[in-house]
Amino acid sequence: MTRALPSRRAEKRRRGRRSALALALTGSLAIVPQAAAQSADYDLTIEPGREGPAISDEMYGVFYEDINRAADGGLYAELVQNRSFEYAPVDNPDYTPLTAWQPAQQGGSAEVVDDAGRLNERNRNYLRLTADGPQGYGITNTGYNTGFALREGAKYDFSVWARTDQPAGTALTAMLRDPSGAPLSQPLEVNVRGDGWAKYTGTLTATRADTRGRLEVSAAGPATLGLDMISLFPRETFKGRPNGMRADLAEKIAALNPGFLRFPGGCLVNTGSHRAYEAPDWERERSYQWKDTIGPVEQRATNANFWGYNQSYGLGYFEYFQFAEDVGAMPLPVVPALVTGCGQNQATDDPELLQRHIQDTLDLIEFANGPVTSTWGAKRAEMGHPEPFGLTHLAVGNEENLPDEFMERFVQFRDAIQARHPDITVISNSGPDDSGQVFDRAWELNRRHGVDMVDEHYYNDPAWFLANNHRYDSYDRNGPEVILGEFASEDNKFHNSLAEAAYMTGLERNADVVRLASYAPLLSNVDYVQWSPDMIWFDNARSWGTTSYQTQKLFMNNVGDRVVPSTATEDQAFRQVVTRDERTGELIVKVVNAQSSPARTHLDVGTDVEPTARVTTLQGDPEAENTATEQPIRPVETTLDSAAREFDHTFPANSITFLRLRPAQS
Repeated sequence: MTRALPSRRAEKRRRGRRSALALALTGSLAIVPQAAAQSADYDLTIEPGREGPAISDEMYGVFYEDINRAADGGLYAELVQNRSFEYAPVDNPDYTPLTAWQPAQQGGSAEVVDDAGRLNERNRNYLRLTADGPQGYGITNTGYNTGFALREGAKYDFSVWARTDQPAGTALTAMLRDPSGAPLSQPLEVNVRGDGWAKYTGTLTATRADTRGRLEVSAAGPATLGLDMISLFPRETFKGRPNGMRADLAEKIAALNPGFLRFPGGCLVNTGSHRAYEAPDWERERSYQWKDTIGPVEQRATNANFWGYNQSYGLGYFEYFQFAEDVGAMPLPVVPALVTGCGQNQATDDPELLQRHIQDTLDLIEFANGPVTSTWGAKRAEMGHPEPFGLTHLAVGNEENLPDEFMERFVQFRDAIQARHPDITVISNSGPDDSGQVFDRAWELNRRHGVDMVDEHYYNDPAWFLANNHRYDSYDRNGPEVILGEFASEDNKFHNSLAEAAYMTGLERNADVVRLASYAPLLSNVDYVQWSPDMIWFDNARSWGTTSYQTQKLFMNNVGDRVVPSTATEDQAFRQVVTRDERTGELIVKVVNAQSSPARTHLDVGTDVEPTARVTTLQGDPEAENTATEQPIRPVETTLDSAAREFDHTFPANSITFLRLRPAQS
């Protein structure tokens, strides 16, 4: 599904690559050392009388980046592609301002113009549509993938900004059609009046289901109209929010029960960030700047995404904060540090630009937390959220390859933030890999400057994850703490998930060091793949969780509140950790058996437990993948009736098992 990446992205795609031998180990069951592939007895001893580290309430979260069409054409529920005619070859060589638009009828013309009649300075392009006669003329939008996925009887909210040269007004008609032109809705007619821009709205109801829907907009002539921000939104969005999220994708994310939402990236955050602010707002190749993404959608900028496509900013900072709140996650925004990574590796030498970015970051905190009487708190309230969002953590920078230059600027950001907001945790990072010269130097500087939390990123093969379960055992308990902001094994097969699960037992065991962790990336549209693996895949009508999604969901919904010390027979193929749910008192025994044979295990629980235990298991062929049509790796819930202070249990081959043991009732 992947395609070749442009050279500027090659560095990120390369990360974590190991030798050819290590890569070969990713196949089938060879990820497990040969000696461990035979059936063996294991011992697992739990010490419930001792206390291990407390586990952060936000331990596992999600990392969202607008990659693989994760926003427009994905989580952002807008169905119209290129709704404001801002696509351009600078975003993608295949783009034109009429990408995704086709003529619908004869008897007129349509051209995209940028002149003094534009809707606003940030939304410069608009469509000049000329209908020569009463037969009318129009255009059709083909959406993403195969078109709009329409459900019979579902309602879709249409809107357009329009004006006309006809004093008496011009009839503008919107309707849904299939690729052959057959209608999928009754027509909706609005009367455009006057030569000034105005917003016109209405509702279309799908008369039948079709995954190839189109939106046709036409006008009767003679008339010349200006059209911009042509939009079609499903009425059903996540939690019914206007300008909201695609329901099925948002629900899958919510089902993870994420502790935090890290956004909006990723490489797109800091690339191009040393561009002068004096450049006009409409200039492309600007870095992701949060102020561009708030306010009325028709006034927001569009931007050339680092990943090679135009992003509309319809999904902006307000929506990110709102979504985090809706799913109960801690918001964790990432702002540019004026040192670029992801292959660019440049640092700004403009002190005024640096101070402007620092002030923007202070304004962001005010937007999130400030009172409605403050400048940016008032803007949040105007958008419908007078209450603060409760921002507590903020990351400066992402994967910088110039650690000295980065740290010089990071300290200026941190000092300015802490002077005004001492309750905000400011997060640094350690570059783009799990080790090496950049990593070592970054950690040296982070320790020297007393950084509170460091963001580590790495993408490695399954053998690496199996071999590095003890990575954080030797980290300094006096800090800095770690956020593992991006990690994944390099495929979406179940053997990758087994390796990730085995590694995560080590993350939990070291919960006093690793405070936050998130698999990455989160989303991928099957027709716009730039990075793989991903947690959730989708097209215009369907979405499905990968084997890694099911693994993450199992861990994220069974974290526990505190680690319970435990020991087990040492084996890369057999990993475990035990935590306690303080609310129920249950011990959550998490065991990964990443080998082709069952693991017969003797458990010494160290306390009396109820004989009936809840068991959740992921099990299957290590080569299995979840697809749109088949999801062979799904949780199976059963009960165990033989639990006791000491008992034997066989963990299936190629499995992830969570046992919930209840303390015995006295």
